[in-house]
Parts: sequence; C-alpha cells; structure tokens
Amino acid sequence: MQQSDTKQTLREIGDAIVVLWWRFFDWLAVVPWKTLMIVSFLGMMLAAMMNSPEPMIMLIVASCIIKVVAGGKRSAELTASRATERAETEQLERTVLEARMEALQAQIEPHFLFNTLASIDQLIQTDPPRASKMQQSLIRYLRSAMPQMREGGRPSLGQQVSLSSAFLEIMAVRMEERLQPKVNVPEGLKSAVFPSMMLQTLVENAIKHGLEPKAEGGRLEISAEIIDGKLAVHVLDTGMGFVPKSGGGVGLANIRERLKVLYNGRAELIISVPPEGGTLATIQVPYEVIPAKP
Repeated sequence: MQQSDTKQTLREIGDAIVVLWWRFFDWLAVVPWKTLMIVSFLGMMLAAMMNSPEPMIMLIVASCIIKVVAGGKRSAELTASRATERAETEQLERTVLEARMEALQAQIEPHFLFNTLASIDQLIQTDPPRASKMQQSLIRYLRSAMPQMREGGRPSLGQQVSLSSAFLEIMAVRMEERLQPKVNVPEGLKSAVFPSMMLQTLVENAIKHGLEPKAEGGRLEISAEIIDGKLAVHVLDTGMGFVPKSGGGVGLANIRERLKVLYNGRAELIISVPPEGGTLATIQVPYEVIPAKP
C-alpha cells in the first residue's frame, strides 16, 4: 500500500515537472531578449552571492538555446495562425459577397420579370405573334434561372450562357432587327466554373450602353476560349463604344470587386475597343471544370 502511494506521489511530481517545463518553454518563446538578459544578470548576482555560479551559467546558456528553438517554434505557430485567420477572413468575404450577389439577383429578377410581363401585355394588344414569342423566351429564361437559384452549388459557364441566351431572346423581341445576338461557346467549355451573374451583367451593359443608344442597333456576340491556361469569356458588341465614366460603372465595378475577392488577383475584367468599333468585354478566370455528378 505504501509502495503504491509512493509511486502515485512520484507520478504526480513527474507530471508537475513536465507542466512546469512546458510553461518555462512557452515563457522563453514569448519573453523579450532584453527581459531574459535582465533575469539572467539577476540570477548570476544571486549565484555569486551563494558562491555557486557554474549551475546558473549552465542554466543561462541552456535558456538561450531553448529561447532560439522556442522562438522559431513560436514564429512558425504565429505564421500558421495568421495564415489560417487570413484564409478564414477571405472565405468569409467570399461568402458575404456571394450573399450580396444573391440578394442583388433577387432584386433584379422581379424588376426584369415585371418589365417583361408589361411588354407582353402591351404586345398582346398590338402584336400578338411578338407577344407569344416573348412569352416563350421568358419561359426559357425562367427555366434557366430557377434551377440555379434553387440548387445553389458552383455555377458553370453553361448555366450562365443558357441564362444570357434566354435574356437575349427577350431583348431581341423588344429591339427586333436592331439586335443581332450570337452565341459561340464550345460545348467542352460549358462545364467550366464561372461566377454567377457576371456574364449577364456584361450582356446588359452592352445592350444598355452600346446598342440601345445606337439608332440602327448592332451585333452582340458571346464567346469563350482558353488563353494561357485561363478561361476567357468575351462579350462583343458593335454599339456606341466604351465611354469610361467617372468612378466606373456600378456593374463593372461590382464584377471587379467580386473577381478580386473570389480569385485573389488571379482573375480580371478587360475592356477594350475592337478595330471595327464597339466594345469588347472579357472576363478571365482560372480554368476549372466542375466534376461530373456520380
């Protein structure tokens, strides 16, 4: 019985020594060198008064070595902690931004829907065949939009092209011969990851600022290709041409902000003027294919 108590006591003492050792290790990791030197000097004075400086010298040397090791460990831990915090912050920014985009889409969709329904109502009285055509285009648009809003997940280029194509069909009914839409996106690229709403924003800008103000309208083409390992999605219009506004347009600024947060400098929006006039808007993002569902 007494032997068992002795073993238990020794075990507790050993545990206490281990705890004290790691506390000392952690203290050395964070204590400034100046403070450590002051403590060492006071320890040497105390050891000299007790006529036993050798153990204190050994302790100071050992503490300095441990300080170097512990400092490196502490620095690595802080670096890992900062990296984790930065990653969490970036992920939170992405989540917040995408939530804002979902809210924006929730605001845009009813506005667009009501305007289209009003146009259909007016055309029913003046041009029933056009009203029927616009209604069919609206149904196709909703068929493309609803699954994306319900399912969530990572949006694909194919989904965004389908949505923008249906939108162009509606605008073609409104503008008649003044809008000549064309979609030239290879099937192999439609499974690539592409952020939601960006393509439609470019299409809307091309119509609103390029083609609608032009009396004869013009052509609008959506295309995509791989450039230097990146997915490049183009929206070309033969309209009035790009006129930079002070501070930039809200839609384009929003695209740039989202690209910055989503891809951390690995994506960009490029606005250029083709030789034949009009505007060419290009979004380049890292090429990534959405895995096929099992």
